[in-house]
Amino acid sequence: MVSINNLSYFLGDRPLYYEANLHIKPKDRIGLIGLNGTGKSTLLRLINGEFQPDEGEISKSSDTTIGFLNQDLLSYQSDDSILSVAMQAFAEAVQIQKDIDKVLHQMEVAYEDKLVDKLTRLQEKFEALDGYSMQAQAESVLEGIGFQTADLKRPLREFSGGWRMRVMLAKLLLEKPNLLMLDEPTNHLDLPSIQWLENYLRTYEGAVIVVSHDQEFLDNMVTSIVEVAQRDLIQYAGNYSFYLEEKEQRNEIQRNAYENQQQKIKQTERFIERFRSKATKARQVQSRVKSLERMDMIDDVIEENRRVNFKFTMNQQSGRFIMTLKNVSKSYGDLQILKNTNAQIERGDKIALIGANGKGKSTLLRIISGSEPIEGERIEGYNVNTAFYAQHQLESLGVNNEILEELKQAGSEKSETELRNILGCFLFTDEEVFKKIKVLSGGEKSRVALAKTLLAEANFLMLDEPTNHLDIQSVNILIQALQQYEGSFVVVSHNRHFISRTANKIWYIEDQEIKEYPGTYDEYVWWRSQQEQQEEESPKKAKAVKEKKQRTPSETELLQKEVKQLHKKLEEAEARVTEFEKKTKATEAEMAKPEVYGQPDNLAEATQRYEQQKKQLEEWQQKWDELAVEIEEKEKELNEE
Repeated sequence: MVSINNLSYFLGDRPLYYEANLHIKPKDRIGLIGLNGTGKSTLLRLINGEFQPDEGEISKSSDTTIGFLNQDLLSYQSDDSILSVAMQAFAEAVQIQKDIDKVLHQMEVAYEDKLVDKLTRLQEKFEALDGYSMQAQAESVLEGIGFQTADLKRPLREFSGGWRMRVMLAKLLLEKPNLLMLDEPTNHLDLPSIQWLENYLRTYEGAVIVVSHDQEFLDNMVTSIVEVAQRDLIQYAGNYSFYLEEKEQRNEIQRNAYENQQQKIKQTERFIERFRSKATKARQVQSRVKSLERMDMIDDVIEENRRVNFKFTMNQQSGRFIMTLKNVSKSYGDLQILKNTNAQIERGDKIALIGANGKGKSTLLRIISGSEPIEGERIEGYNVNTAFYAQHQLESLGVNNEILEELKQAGSEKSETELRNILGCFLFTDEEVFKKIKVLSGGEKSRVALAKTLLAEANFLMLDEPTNHLDIQSVNILIQALQQYEGSFVVVSHNRHFISRTANKIWYIEDQEIKEYPGTYDEYVWWRSQQEQQEEESPKKAKAVKEKKQRTPSETELLQKEVKQLHKKLEEAEARVTEFEKKTKATEAEMAKPEVYGQPDNLAEATQRYEQQKKQLEEWQQKWDELAVEIEEKEKELNEE
């Protein structure tokens, strides 16, 4: 389908690719990954024919059609409705539709056989092109990626850049090219739309190459990973999780080969240095010199998964309650976002605010920050020191400042060495810390802004889409930073890998209320699936509940007692979960001590104890989940009359 042979491409004197090879077959689903600046988008443009290789060739079969979603499409404008723009994918069928309308108009004044014949031919061709279903297809795709039915007739010009990008994505999906290339498609999609796109691409008839920093998306959608590294294209069969395992094995082999070669080089150099001046050894010395010159050098493994090696500090501890919202309502004209809703953030809460775009997530974040006027009460807790990160803050960076200077102006008391260490964790090393803000890419600016936010020594963080424009390595660094952060935070994100590793509570907006799930994202997904399964399996039961007669006072009192008893059991389960979490952490710490891991008997005893504690923890976590579901069902029954 597409064959890349000995591709070399230079930026000035720097080779972006050197003798790289890749073969794309029909129905391949490839995830293209690599650090920012390694040339992922450039490769797509080379395949698309926008750039030409300096050496080598990119050959395509004659029937290859390419659809390319890239960031340039953000600037596309049109007064046509978004439905009309999406239906440009059916250009031939749309033109035939116009021809049919023209013939029908002519037949109104002159009913002739030749017009009837022409109309018949046009209608047959229109049907062959699936023209009668093209509008339904366009509506289905647009609504799948997040548009409301009422939006479809609105002009494209009325939408923001991210929503316009969705329209262009819909148009590409409807065109159905046999090679679909998507550059960071999930940056502009909310969680439901990302999941819809995953499902769509899994069964896509053509080949797909996607550049993405969303690990969950890559795990669920791709069948192979191509990594751009060391000026080459390195392919791994499998999804992203398989790639991580396979790469670690390859790195271990390369690391051993490198160390063996370095040892051989040192031995050879010592022999040459020792016997260089001895005439009797001249031939052997010369032979070894030539062997070094002919040696194919093995590169050392470049460590890409850096660990955060600094501690975020807070200038003061907050009180127990960070923020309380009471009877809060918020609307924009006729659009009601929140209505008489309540919520509370406690010290230690790490909350992920999730859901579809347009539900009010960013509005809620601004309400919490105090920058959005509301009806109701917003009560800030004692000693709360807040830092707020949002994409628009990238524009407030001092464009003429160097990166290091920008961090110095953040108000932190850290020394220059400490600041350089922090920038190193955010992938700015050596002389890079002196780069001007104005020359940085979007992803680099995001990293600087995040470093400033986390330097604020705040005990409460609000983060609005912090992973946008960050590569996988940078996302993992942010995860590490937030995992060790001792304060509280609320984060809006559609990155499932990110929120599953950072949040201990899930918030979502439903029926104009803030709803809370008191657990991790993985637990929340399981709980939602159980809810949906119950709704699918028992529609008759739901109907019977609605139609049942009103309970007697004694029945209501009995149900209230059941709920009260279940809450007591839930508190006990929660206490046991906390108890065994502490025990497993203590045992883990004990196993890391030299006197334990250095003694087989001690280690075996600690390991056995750890496994027992872990098993008990899992059992109590499961018990907690079951009780939470049962309580919700009982309370729902109690509230129904």
